[in-house]
Amino acid sequence: MRQVLSCLRRLARERSGNTFLIFAAAVTPLLALVGGGIDMGRSYLSETRLQQACDSGVLAARKALGSQVVTTGTVPTEVSVIGNRFFNGNFGEGAYGSRDRTFQMALESDFSISGLASASVPTTIMRIFGRTHIPVRVRCEAKLNYSNTDVMMVLDTTGSMDLTNAGDSEPKITILRRVVKDFHAQLEGSKTPGVRIRYGFVPYSTNVNVGYLLRSDWMVNTASYEGRIAKSTGKTETVPKYKYTYQTLSGTRASLASWFDTECPGDTATWQMIAYGSGTGYEVWDTRVKGDTFACAPADGGFTVTPTRYTDYVYRTLKQEDGVETKEVYKWQYDSVALDVRSLKGSSGSALYKGGALRVRMYGNPSPTPENMSASFRGCIEERDTYQITDYDNVDLTKALDLDIDRVPQATQPGTQWRPILHEISFERAWKATGGSFSKQPVMTDENFLQASNYGVTACPSRAHKLAEMTAGEVASYVDALRPEGSTYHDIGMIWGGRLLSPTGIFASENADVNQRPTTRHLIFLTDGETAPNDFSYGSYGIEPLSERRWSPSSPYSLTQTVEKRFSYACSEVKKKNITVWVIGFGTEMTDMLKTCAGPGHWFQADNADQLNDAFDAIAKAMGDLRIVQ
Repeated sequence: MRQVLSCLRRLARERSGNTFLIFAAAVTPLLALVGGGIDMGRSYLSETRLQQACDSGVLAARKALGSQVVTTGTVPTEVSVIGNRFFNGNFGEGAYGSRDRTFQMALESDFSISGLASASVPTTIMRIFGRTHIPVRVRCEAKLNYSNTDVMMVLDTTGSMDLTNAGDSEPKITILRRVVKDFHAQLEGSKTPGVRIRYGFVPYSTNVNVGYLLRSDWMVNTASYEGRIAKSTGKTETVPKYKYTYQTLSGTRASLASWFDTECPGDTATWQMIAYGSGTGYEVWDTRVKGDTFACAPADGGFTVTPTRYTDYVYRTLKQEDGVETKEVYKWQYDSVALDVRSLKGSSGSALYKGGALRVRMYGNPSPTPENMSASFRGCIEERDTYQITDYDNVDLTKALDLDIDRVPQATQPGTQWRPILHEISFERAWKATGGSFSKQPVMTDENFLQASNYGVTACPSRAHKLAEMTAGEVASYVDALRPEGSTYHDIGMIWGGRLLSPTGIFASENADVNQRPTTRHLIFLTDGETAPNDFSYGSYGIEPLSERRWSPSSPYSLTQTVEKRFSYACSEVKKKNITVWVIGFGTEMTDMLKTCAGPGHWFQADNADQLNDAFDAIAKAMGDLRIVQ
């Protein structure tokens, strides 16, 4: 017993094994700490990678969705497929030993796409303590945002836009109207509060209708036109003198309430002679009238329109000789005619051009009494000074003022100003309906040469619209009023699209950045045909073979080549203003000229309505800023 107690005392005094016991007691919490760190590090790495996969999935899906969902309200099935493909590519099945991987996407009310991803990551050391897996869960959301944006749509509204593409059931102009409305809805539906998106339009054909957007001191006081004046021959002749009397027989004729309009509407009345008789010294005939006529008095920026309605109205005209009279004999002198056009200006130099009409002695029969005509301004303009360019690699913008899109006109320098197109003053000197040729020299004759406005070759498209924030109703009202007419002159459309969009040109004060936030600028140029000028046309450079401002028959280039070279030069000038140019060929083959103007990735060939819709959708996507918002 004594020996046992002695052994226990010695053992109690022995300390050499304490370290092992302490280590044995501490190893379990130490193992839990290190193992937990390793397993948590692995779970954090998995969570980071899962977040990246979630982000890439919703970004890809939102990009595929585009902005059409704003108008259609439907999400194409391929959107989900694309989103899942990108998620799977970044976090595959079994990544990091995970299991139970899930990924779900949803379309939010603001047209963003949200995502929820989860996975279960296995443990290693923590498994000892019964924790075999760590769940990870992440959220993500992608949205298509727009910064301050200006969009100028330069739209071909030539006569061919009334035709229908193969495979479509509606005319091209009808489809264009619908697609533009959808495009506006997409951008407006995707923008965030505080963002400004403005829209402008330049319909173009033979020329552009921009006159009512311009200040009065940007327009000339005097302009020359290819017209005619009645000149006395110095001879006289004795001619019968007549008096006319009128008698209502039946029906009604009533004046209706007047209104203001930007254009003078065309008469809808039909006139039909239903009886005729004659005798010594007189003629008599009866006329039936049905429909409306419109009297248009020039007013600021338009006309006061007064209609008269004829309801089965019949009246009799009696023409009787009333002696004779001696009058001078006149002939027409066809020549370049200078006219004072100051009456078309506004109340001050800074006021907008008001337009109206001039009374000019250029119409009717020159003999025995020259008659005045009304020459109306409808909003289209003749370009300012330029020259016939032979080297487009070295254009002199001090002479080609039409191609200097930023130059501001000076009131004391008429060459820098624009001229009003007066449609009735457009005589094709020496051309008659039976044929002929152009004459640069004045011609004195009693014959009537062709008048461009009477032969449909002096079209004036719908008014251009400056950049402005526009509601859906305003856009619809504007595009629904577009009317197809005229020939295809691409250059004038590009020139004025650039002028109205440039931040440093004539509208610099209106086009500057706002709220210290930069503005992105886009010009969408849509055409349905190749360049097709007509030398009979009275357009932005006068009657080309007579006026010879930018082209003449002796030029080394054809008129078509001249228009195309000027278009290409103008397109380059537009892009120098940090403007992104997009070009769409609608129902027409894209030419190298159009492709070069747009550049790679910025041109589209749309053969039908669906492809046109896709083109505008692609542009809307590219204009937006796709980003993660959660």
